[in-house]
Amino acid sequence: MVSGFSTKAIHNGEEPDFREGASGDVAVPIHLSTTFARINAANPTAGYEYTRSSNPTRKALEQKLAALDDAKYGLAFSSGLAAASTVILSLLKAGDHVVGFDDLYGGTRRLLSNVFINFGISTSYVDATVTENVEKAIKPTTKLIWIESPTNPLLKIADISAIAKIAKKHGLILVVDNTFLSPYFQKPLSLGADITVYSTTKYIGGHSDALGGAVTLNDDNYYQKLAYNQNAVGAVLSPFDSYLTLRGAKTLAVRMEQHQKNALALADFLSSSQKIKRVIYPGLKSHPQYALSKSQTSGFGGVLSFELDGTLQDAEKFLSKLKLFSTAESLGGVESLVEIPSIMTHASVPKEVREKNGITDTLIRVSVGIEETDDLINDFKLALL
Repeated sequence: MVSGFSTKAIHNGEEPDFREGASGDVAVPIHLSTTFARINAANPTAGYEYTRSSNPTRKALEQKLAALDDAKYGLAFSSGLAAASTVILSLLKAGDHVVGFDDLYGGTRRLLSNVFINFGISTSYVDATVTENVEKAIKPTTKLIWIESPTNPLLKIADISAIAKIAKKHGLILVVDNTFLSPYFQKPLSLGADITVYSTTKYIGGHSDALGGAVTLNDDNYYQKLAYNQNAVGAVLSPFDSYLTLRGAKTLAVRMEQHQKNALALADFLSSSQKIKRVIYPGLKSHPQYALSKSQTSGFGGVLSFELDGTLQDAEKFLSKLKLFSTAESLGGVESLVEIPSIMTHASVPKEVREKNGITDTLIRVSVGIEETDDLINDFKLALL
């Protein structure tokens, strides 16, 4: 039976167990045991040996994540960066080269430029909104292309299908970080990507209370390598955080719709203010890649950025006047958050790189929550006075 997104979000991975001795839990319980006893030494009970290797609660989440992305496999990790690290460790070696989007999340860029460079893995960054730039950056040693769409924090859009064709033409692996849109609004695997990466801390968990990351994919070979290193490296999601993420994922569809509704309304309001230099939101027709975004997604998400007319001090003053929007890093929770990337999420990116990419000191990123739309707009109105 083919199920809709919300049905899969609620039921997949959490089918009640009616076998003899089972309790028929509607919600998968938290399996806190770190080890599992065997009836005989040669056979692990139900395939479980040690929680790092596999855990019933985490397995349920991994099944749900795969279902939501229409993928064959899902893997859950202790953070988004743990998921990214395991992908790189599993699929690359010293001497390999990566082509990355120039507007990657600061933590991903730090991982590639400051950590894996020490192990002989180099990265070139290009503006992947121009597909030709990606192909031009490919070297004989290139093995992987890493993009976000939309990007963080400038919400640039890459043509995933076109880049997937380039990757296949050159025998490369395409990884897409789909955190901003979640599997509800975009499915990179169906657009030709090999691997999708998530910070489940964001929209999938959705409540700012469970750190986590995930990978979804269809390729058997890549899965075997990733699953091996998930166990060998050990950056796995805990049973408790797996449970919280399972619970959060059940309401992903309804939350994403409200996030989007509020983000579009707020973007429209900001576009009419003379105190704002520019508003960046893929759902606005003024966005340079509005048509592309509409063609490869079913929605525009809950994140927008805008540039205040003024100085860093003006931006900080604006944030201090907000009542409903908390000044905090992260995004994708039910509550609205606001931040200044240049001194917060992207502070690790060199200033000259930030400015070249358009991340100014007055650029403000907003994670629009699911509160009442009018309340959020009024909060911004008062802060702009």
